[in-house]
Amino acid sequence: MHIYGVVEWQTKVLQLKGFPTLEEVENADKEQLARWYRFLPSGETASDQKIMKRIAERFDKLGGMTAELSKSIGM
Repeated sequence: MHIYGVVEWQTKVLQLKGFPTLEEVENADKEQLARWYRFLPSGETASDQKIMKRIAERFDKLGGMTAELSKSIGM
């Protein structure tokens, strides 16, 4: 039972650190979009891929990556 508790805890942590919701993407500023664009994995599920596509669309529409923004987000 202790192992199950650890697995359950790890799953909750991963959910908290996982992909944003579409609502969060729509409300994000350019810097947050840049962080997601750069650091999120490409997505294993269709839902994750849809979110990544929307992040990329919004980020590109706002001008995409700049040297200053890249430095600001840490890479």
